[in-house]
Amino acid sequence: MKNNLVIYCVTNKKSGFLENLNLKLAGVGQEQFDEKYISSKTGVNIHHKESYYSELTFHYWFWKNLLKTHNKDTWIGFCQKRRFWVRENIKDSEVDLSNFENYLLREPDNSWKNYDAIICDKIDLSKVKKMKLLKRSFRSFIKKPSLFFGKNNGSIKLHFDMHHGYGNLEKAISVMKSEHKNLFLEYVLKSKSYNPHIMFISKPYIINKWFDDLFSWLDKCEKIFGFTDLKGYDTQRLYAFLAERYLSFWFKKNTRYLEWPWIFFDTTK
Repeated sequence: MKNNLVIYCVTNKKSGFLENLNLKLAGVGQEQFDEKYISSKTGVNIHHKESYYSELTFHYWFWKNLLKTHNKDTWIGFCQKRRFWVRENIKDSEVDLSNFENYLLREPDNSWKNYDAIICDKIDLSKVKKMKLLKRSFRSFIKKPSLFFGKNNGSIKLHFDMHHGYGNLEKAISVMKSEHKNLFLEYVLKSKSYNPHIMFISKPYIINKWFDDLFSWLDKCEKIFGFTDLKGYDTQRLYAFLAERYLSFWFKKNTRYLEWPWIFFDTTK
């Protein structure tokens, strides 16, 4: 398959390691980046929301300023400074600085020809530790005591309530387009896994549809949550956490998708 893959890696820190990889680097946050990094502060941007939108700050900038410059047949991907696309399924422990580049995804795989979107291999949420449930989502337990006694009762909805504010996901879903609202609510209530990290690879026309749908929804969510009360790990990046869950649903509903391996690799070690 012709190598027409471009991957953008979003980072809030300069990294000599990243600079030596065949990735397009995008800088977000407060650090001063040099010309090796694409800036999200120019053109049409939401740089002032970076504390709440995280890597979506660049995604929005890319959508508004750079997407139109790509050929319609180009595969365009997004990753993060510690999370990368790899060629094959491997364990994180197998990778170190000496062999990392051997595993890094650099070109489209032949298996992609029947698909139009690539998303991360899923994370399982089905097993919830009982003490964590009581500590982080007591209201979920009171509402549905069977969560404590059953097995594999985890779901996207329960996980979000535990880690990013009880009821916040349902509030966000309430302002969705009507054609998505009920389906997405059913999805987060029943699904026991999701495809993480707002990472995907696709073609320009799909990326445009995804960003248009995503950012129009998040704009409505801002009217509910605002920014002032979003603090700490659980809720400060609420808009990124919402996008992460929505990505799994949206790409599965609207594309011929393929789940693909990724790894966590700390480039600062």
